[in-house]
Order: sequence, then C-alpha cells, then structure tokens
Amino acid sequence: MVQATNTQFLDDIAGALDWWRDAGVDYAFLDEPRQWLTPPEDEDADSTGPRRPRRTPVEQVEATPPPSRFDPAALPGDLAAFGQWWLSEPLLDDGSTEGRMLPQGQAGAKLMVVVDMPEPEDSQALLGGPQGRLLDAMLAAFGTRREDIYLASALPRATPAPDWAAMNERGLGQVLVHHVNLVAPERLILLGTNVLPLIGHELPQRSAVLHTFHHEGGTIPLLASRGLPALLAQPRWKAVLWQAWLKWTTG
Repeated sequence: MVQATNTQFLDDIAGALDWWRDAGVDYAFLDEPRQWLTPPEDEDADSTGPRRPRRTPVEQVEATPPPSRFDPAALPGDLAAFGQWWLSEPLLDDGSTEGRMLPQGQAGAKLMVVVDMPEPEDSQALLGGPQGRLLDAMLAAFGTRREDIYLASALPRATPAPDWAAMNERGLGQVLVHHVNLVAPERLILLGTNVLPLIGHELPQRSAVLHTFHHEGGTIPLLASRGLPALLAQPRWKAVLWQAWLKWTTG
C-alpha cells in the first residue's frame, strides 16, 4: 500500500515537470540571488581546522612621474660629468640614448662652435661626414682647426624634424647656456637657425648675425649663422658668413 502511494506521488511530480516543460519552462528562477560560493570569512568561521591567515591588501603606491623639464640645479658642474650626463640623460631625447655624440674639446677654448645636431652618418665622433668636411674647411679659412676649438651640438644625436619649440619648453636652452658656461670660450659661433632662439634670441633674419652671449663670468662675442646643411646647399651664404667673420674678428 505504501509502495503504491509513493508511485502515485512520483507520477504526480513527473506530470508536473512535463507540464512545465511542454509550456517552455526549462529553468527555475528565484527573485533573490543565492550565494553559491562561501565568502572567505564564513569559510574560515565554519572550518574546524586551523584558520588561514587573511591576506593584507597591498597598498597601491603611485609611481612618481618622470620630470618634464630639466632642473638647472641638477646639471653637472664640470665638463667631464657633463659628457657622461649628455650620453645618458633621458630628457635630452625622450629616453633614447642610441647614436648620441659627445662634444669635443677643452674648457677655455678660444672658439666654441655649436651646431644644431650630429650628422646622420656620425658613429665615432661628432660631424664625421660632409658637414664636418665643410666645417674643417671653414676653420682653416678662419686660421684654426678642429683640434683647437670646442665643438658641440644642441641635440645629442641626429633627429629628423625635431620639435625645437617643445625642446625649448623642456629647458634645452638652459642646458646649452650651462654648457657654454662650463666651456667659457673666448668666442662663440652658433650654426643653425634653431640654435640661436635656445639662448634667448629671435630667429635670425639674415644669413649671419652678430650678437653677444651673456654668461656668468661676463660676455662672449657671438656669431650666429645658417646651419651647415644650408651652407652646403647655398654657397652664397658661405660668402656672407665669411664677411661676418671678418667684421667680427677685425672690426
């Protein structure tokens, strides 16, 4: 009798399930969400074994953003240290150090020449290609040679279409001024129209202009001219530079 009752009960349940299945209801849904996974705190409380140590959340430490400008107080205080800094300082070239060229010469040189950047062909020393040969010819006409001057560049490596305004905002002009102060030459030549604005002057409107560089120890006579690539392309500008040199040195 009990077995018949159980069978009837099972038939009723199967019939109800079939009815809902025929109506298209395959799953049972609840209005209230059910916690299927036990939270770690409850799991530890229900456990009869030793409690596991609770992990302490790691405090998030915000990384210090890299500086966006040169700090004048952090610039090297002598030429030897400046050379190493020139090869490794990330801000000089957005972190890239490949292809950088060291300046050449000694402090107190009679003449310091600053070009805008190294040549693309440079691998061993600054200005080892056509621009360097033109410079050597110019120096010979001036009555000197590369070994007797201090040769530097405003940028550490050849850079296609550099953003000079952005570099100046970053403080590249301060770096150049500091570099000249370390060298303390008797005379200064800047070759490249984008170099002169770095030290506080406007873009030159002529092929060669005369200025004065003010530095910590006084003033230095300054001659600014078009860059070496422009002088290679326009021979007449070399004649203008030569006339400016004569006026600069004999006037």
